[in-house]
Amino acid sequence: MLPDLASQSLAVNVALFTIAATLVWFAGSRIAHYADAIAEMTGVGREFLGILLLGGVTSLPELAVASTAALAGAPALSVNDLLGSAAINIVIIALADAVIGRDAITAVLATPGVVLQGVFGAMLLTIVAAATMTADTAVLGAGLWSWLLLALALGSLWVIQRSQGRATWVPANAPPAAVSAREEPSDRAALRPLIRKTVAAGAVIFVGGFVLAKSAEAIADQSGLGTSFMGAVFLAASTSLPEVSTVLAAVRLKRYEMALSDVLGTNIFNILILFFVDLLYAGEPVLQEAGRFAGFAALLAVVLTTLFLAGMIERRDRTVFRMGIDSLAALLCYAGGIVVLYQLR
Repeated sequence: MLPDLASQSLAVNVALFTIAATLVWFAGSRIAHYADAIAEMTGVGREFLGILLLGGVTSLPELAVASTAALAGAPALSVNDLLGSAAINIVIIALADAVIGRDAITAVLATPGVVLQGVFGAMLLTIVAAATMTADTAVLGAGLWSWLLLALALGSLWVIQRSQGRATWVPANAPPAAVSAREEPSDRAALRPLIRKTVAAGAVIFVGGFVLAKSAEAIADQSGLGTSFMGAVFLAASTSLPEVSTVLAAVRLKRYEMALSDVLGTNIFNILILFFVDLLYAGEPVLQEAGRFAGFAALLAVVLTTLFLAGMIERRDRTVFRMGIDSLAALLCYAGGIVVLYQLR
């Protein structure tokens, strides 16, 4: 159990943040390599593994922070952390794009699965925004909107899993680096220790991510920022650090589908976490209490997602400042969104 970090000095919180960030970064980098090796050994598609393993594991800090905030009676902090993280996760794609440098990341994807994930993520986030603007009724401990989101999120994961391996369309100009052959299952003797390493890395991400987020919360609180803005920007950036390390590691391995599936899969898992936050909170449905700030944060994530979906469909391999035009547009859009969120805080 962590001591009350709000009572600690700023220097102590900064030191905790730095140590936790280092641990999370290292664990996130390793888990991307483990996921790639598991995909080769089992024959599981890298896209779905990116959602299930990378997306699920890197959502653990959000789960810890959001659950703690909900139990403490701060639902707005939980919701804004999750929705702010959804927007920042999409911005991580732009960072990955800059790592590639020569080619736009949306021009080197060779399968339609990632587009499907982005569509479902945008749909779920749009429903979240609608829920913040309309009436809701609690049923069995959660709002009706939350139950709908749970059903749609699980249904989305089911459809995505069913779509694996189906070449519904193939890009005509996919570069060689983007084509990732589906390996046959190979030697499984090393699978068990590999799974143990993955679990260990996930535990580091969970504990380190929780310390990271709580120290960031204390630092932001000491700076005088409002709870809503703190949750959507500062705290969300902290809990998104595992995604940064795993995505960059996957991009360096040239596993572009896995990298984007990590980001888009994390956002679907964040929607699932919203449901559990609603269950844990004893008051009114959480999306009702979150208000217009959360609604705008969700819509910002939708716009950022659709910018990259447009890039995936158009496949224009043109870069500006070492990144695709869609990545540059997303960064500018996010910067503008931050300004609006600051005004709404």
